[in-house]
Amino acid sequence: MMSRNITGTTTVITLDNEEFRSIFTNEVIQIIEIFRKYGHDLRIAGGAVRDLLMNVRPRDIDFATTATVHEMRSFFTRANIHMLNPNGEKHGTITVHINNKNFEITTLRIDKGLEKLTDISMWVSDASRRDLTINAMFVDFNGTVYDYFNGYDDLMRRRVIFVGDASLRIKEDYLRILRYFRFCGSLCRAPFKHQAFTLETIQNYAQGLSIVSGERIWSELKKILSCNYAEELMLEIIKCNIGPYCGLAERPNVIEFKRACATSKGKLTINPISLITALSNNIMEAINMHERLKLSLFERDLSFFIIQERNKVDQIYVGLNDYKEMHLKRHIKREFIEELLKYSNKESLYMSFKNWNGKVNEAKK
Repeated sequence: MMSRNITGTTTVITLDNEEFRSIFTNEVIQIIEIFRKYGHDLRIAGGAVRDLLMNVRPRDIDFATTATVHEMRSFFTRANIHMLNPNGEKHGTITVHINNKNFEITTLRIDKGLEKLTDISMWVSDASRRDLTINAMFVDFNGTVYDYFNGYDDLMRRRVIFVGDASLRIKEDYLRILRYFRFCGSLCRAPFKHQAFTLETIQNYAQGLSIVSGERIWSELKKILSCNYAEELMLEIIKCNIGPYCGLAERPNVIEFKRACATSKGKLTINPISLITALSNNIMEAINMHERLKLSLFERDLSFFIIQERNKVDQIYVGLNDYKEMHLKRHIKREFIEELLKYSNKESLYMSFKNWNGKVNEAKK
């Protein structure tokens, strides 16, 4: 089965752990009291629910509510609470700023005809539009978990399953293709065994990524490249013909990528931009990747440096002095040279260069 349909379960467990109790900061209590005052339901949504169920203290807490954006603006204006990012309001999200902390509160996404209901159907409707079952759960402030698509069981079993019809979920936001792979990397304890039908659906809709901004695509790819199974996931992405819509070459350098991944699994941690650059065969492919992904200036320059210099390692650049002179005479940033050494699996040279004080007389030794 490539997706999960609604189940009869609405409550899986009642939370009463230290992590759940820790969320009741003064700021959160203030938000809760405002929504209670105006008679609207408010629940925790998204990643914080996953964290709480796995006994992890959430870094960020996002909320879902039955209140509309207009109603929320009225609540917070009356309470003299500052609101940020008005652009988010067109997507139904209000961002409030309390005691230097930001909280996102999003009105429920509901089907037409349910606008005036305040019962379970509104929450089910919202959950049915979320991407994955593990992201379609809510927790109220009594600790009750609301789970309509078997997300808790999938979370405990480390399974990544689309909510309902996978094709519909993907068409709602094509970035969900990459989010699927990202959660496979962050959640699973071993390389995930993808459902054949899921991969088929992803491949059928891969072209949709062409309309997604490069910044959003790169944000997801960075997370994939930073997880434990970056190699396996990126190779699956390439196999599904997703690469060209993400700025990768038609025939990426898989051999070099596997070599770089093997290095990153050792003692040296390689920057995600270096790993994805390994898939480029030449500078033009790296330029095309940059133009698609809208890399930062640092990422762009590091990518170009890696692609232009990697074949010179052990040929032109042999000893420590070669790398010192690269910095002193060519004025190459130290972090670029250090990254090239890590990328090339030169641990000893990397440590020596990193510990060099940068002085000219030291470069002659």
